[in-house]
This record gives sequence, structure tokens and C-alpha cells, in this order.
Amino acid sequence: MGTAYGNWLREQREAAGLTQQELADAALMTRSHISHIEAGRRIPSVEDALRLDRALNTGNVLSNFRPESDQEVADYFEPARVLEQQAKVIHEFAISFVPGILQTEPYARTVLNAAYPPFSEAERDKTLVARLARGRILDDPLTPVVWALLDESVLRRPVGGPKVMAEQLTHIVRLAEVGRVRVHVMPFGLGVHPLMQSMLTLMWFEDQPPVAYSEGSRIGKVHDSPAALEQLQGRYALALSDALPLRESLALLRTTAKEYGHHD
Repeated sequence: MGTAYGNWLREQREAAGLTQQELADAALMTRSHISHIEAGRRIPSVEDALRLDRALNTGNVLSNFRPESDQEVADYFEPARVLEQQAKVIHEFAISFVPGILQTEPYARTVLNAAYPPFSEAERDKTLVARLARGRILDDPLTPVVWALLDESVLRRPVGGPKVMAEQLTHIVRLAEVGRVRVHVMPFGLGVHPLMQSMLTLMWFEDQPPVAYSEGSRIGKVHDSPAALEQLQGRYALALSDALPLRESLALLRTTAKEYGHHD
């Protein structure tokens, strides 16, 4: 997971006579991010690695030898993917698509087929495997604890057509019925809510501080500063307080899946 990389970074920082905070200031990063990279808990983005190289005068070593994932995911998502596998608690908010860890194979395939520029068939298949592999964290019956807050648009947008949507929504219902995930829907009738700008994932861990991850078009960011976390966690809590209760959310999911089934 990048332990050797993190050790080398620490050695270069110490050789330069810099504290973690001083390096963070020079590289326009947070001290906690530097700490996690040095400990091998996180992989820096390409942009972060380039800034570290400049701050430490290490040429392109940190960017050229940045640990690569064995999964086919977008570069900006890789740090979040690593954290997702370590998290003990995950709270998701989805505004357009079903969260990746809850996607079925047909649903995920349809989403990837809509990418632009388009994937080659081999690239799409690799990315699909990686997407489905993320969902295996739910194979453990207890950890991580997962809550999914879904904007109603996630239910109403017919990704892949009626059959795919019926299967996808039924999959979420089954996970909720056995207590593996908790699901709440933000109904259209609510109007404006605090999470409308982008998707959001909040994560908590056993041995490291919590983080948040937000994503837009071709950009994703891990937030670990206390001020940012307080704000994002507050937005999630406020939105969740306005969402449908679990029982009503599951009823809406079941009804919507049934409606799609009638159109198959």
C-alpha cells in the first residue's frame, strides 16, 4: 500500500530538515495528509506528488514512482478507494448514480458505457471488475457499517432501462432488509437540500482520523482538515434529518422497482 514510498518520503523530508507541517505548507497540503502518506495509509494524487517533488527538490521521483493501484480506477479516486477499503463506517450521499459499492454488474456496465471519451472494451472490462470488487467490502456481515442517502433522482433515472433498474433497486432493498446497509431517500418534494452540489462520502476508521470525499465531473478530493470535515458532516446530518425514514424509503424503493418491472 505504499509503505516503502512513505518511508522514502519521510527520509527525504527529514534530510531536508523539515517537519511534517513545514512540508505540508510548502506543498500546499495538510499535515495529516503528509502523515498518512508517510505511514503508507494513503497514496498521493499525481498533483500532490508533483508538489512534494518541488518542495523537496527530488526531481520527479515522487511523481514517477507513485504507488500504482492494481485496480482500474480514476486517478483522482484512488486515494478514496484505498480509504474505502479501510473504513469502519461509511456514509454515502448519491445525487445521480447508485454509490459504487452498491452497484450491480448490469448497472455498473451501463454507467461505464456512457463514459466520454469512451473506454475500449478491454479498458471497460478492467474498470468494471474494479468497480464490482469495491462492493466486496459488504461481504463482511458487520464491517463497514454503511448508510446510503439517495437523492430520489437516483431512483428515477432509468440507467440501463427498466430491467437493470428493477434489479438494482431490489439489490439495495435486499441489503437493507438483512441489515447490511441502511438506506434513506431524499424526496423530490423536499426541494433544495444541503448536499445538492455533489456526491459525498464520509468515512471513519479504527486507527486514524475521519475523512470525507467529494466528487464532481473529472475531479475528486479527499478532505481531512477538521474545519472541512465539520462542515461536510454537518451538511450530511442536516440532509439526513430531512430524508424519508428507513421504512418509508424501503417502501419507495420497492414500489419503484415494481414499476420498472412492469415496463420490462
